[in-house]
Amino acid sequence: MSETLTQSRVTTAAMRALFPATPCQRNDHLSKKFGADIWLKREDLSPVRSYKIRGAFNAMRKVLATQTPTFVCASAGNHAQGVAFSCRHFGVKGVIFMPVTTPQQKVDKTRIFGGDAIEVRLVGDYFDQSLAAAQTYCEEVAGHFLSPFDDPDVIEGQAAVGVELLDQMPKQPDLIIAPVGGGGLSAGMIRYMAEAAPDIAFHLVEPAGGASLTAALENGNLVTLDHVDSFVDGAAVARIGAHPFETLRGIDPATLTTIPEDQICTTMIEMLNIEGIVLEPAGALSVEALKHLDVAGKTVVCVTTGGNFDFERLPEVRERAARAAGTQKYYILRLPQRPGALKDFLNLLGENDNITRFEYLKKSARNFGSILLGIETTDPQNFDTLTTRMTENGFTYSDITNDEIIAQFIV
Repeated sequence: MSETLTQSRVTTAAMRALFPATPCQRNDHLSKKFGADIWLKREDLSPVRSYKIRGAFNAMRKVLATQTPTFVCASAGNHAQGVAFSCRHFGVKGVIFMPVTTPQQKVDKTRIFGGDAIEVRLVGDYFDQSLAAAQTYCEEVAGHFLSPFDDPDVIEGQAAVGVELLDQMPKQPDLIIAPVGGGGLSAGMIRYMAEAAPDIAFHLVEPAGGASLTAALENGNLVTLDHVDSFVDGAAVARIGAHPFETLRGIDPATLTTIPEDQICTTMIEMLNIEGIVLEPAGALSVEALKHLDVAGKTVVCVTTGGNFDFERLPEVRERAARAAGTQKYYILRLPQRPGALKDFLNLLGENDNITRFEYLKKSARNFGSILLGIETTDPQNFDTLTTRMTENGFTYSDITNDEIIAQFIV
């Protein structure tokens, strides 16, 4: 057995002191839907509801073999919780920097996981500010900075997902689908599988609003994105890690898919409603990818990387899913300021059209008023009927559903 395989098994065995292996479960619903044998590697069922605990644990384990520093990290979510849990396990001090804007639920969970072993410092409105503060503090106290993905020991820890997966599957899968953000998980698994099971194909998925691996492959080197959509907060990074990219630069671009954020929401809703499985946006990426690949007749494992979802975001997820399905649209409607105009418009609606938003945007117009109109229906084709009726009856309107700039300010 090679050194890589041996070390990966040692690392995985060491994790059993912290938590049991996460389950690898066959999913009947997805298997029937895609005509395949679909399994889920449930990293959303780890003690901190994500795989991040693995990398944090392994990196700390390696450092503690020779020294006992203060561990420092910056994170607004899963990495913070993994570090906190591991600090409590090892009985060492950790200082975790989080943006002031971090949802209170995540701050509270981090403190619960870490207990007296950790200190949470809320610094800055944005992650970059928290990161800078964490790195400065780490230098001041001669601490050890724990990167969420750009660290060889973290990458080695994440590879334990692959070790468990192969041990748990009744037969070797044809394909493994995994999300990629900073690249620690995907690099670790690909490196391990290249020796343990080289016949298994990999397909990676990243959010369209944070496709840093796609950009790096196209450029042939690391690229920092100008803008990142933070909706898929567990996988949207501006720059993939340098250490992971050493492995990932060799993948075939055809085995990497980017998926729009709204489409990810459809899978989150589906898995919640049908399977009762709570997935965060990054955790749903691998399942969403099934819709974009030909998996019929294959044995496929989707790595569901996390389930830290704040249910206060559910209305947004539901709305984005409806937009992706084409059953929700927003319009700016010019409504004549005359008696009966609103009734005339309402008479144009079909029996399955439902107004979800109706708000005057400009009330001072003498002859017309601008209205923000949200409509949900059961079939996307119903919008064709509605807009035809609106045009034929002289109503002026603009479809702003996919206009991100306008929607950002008024929807």
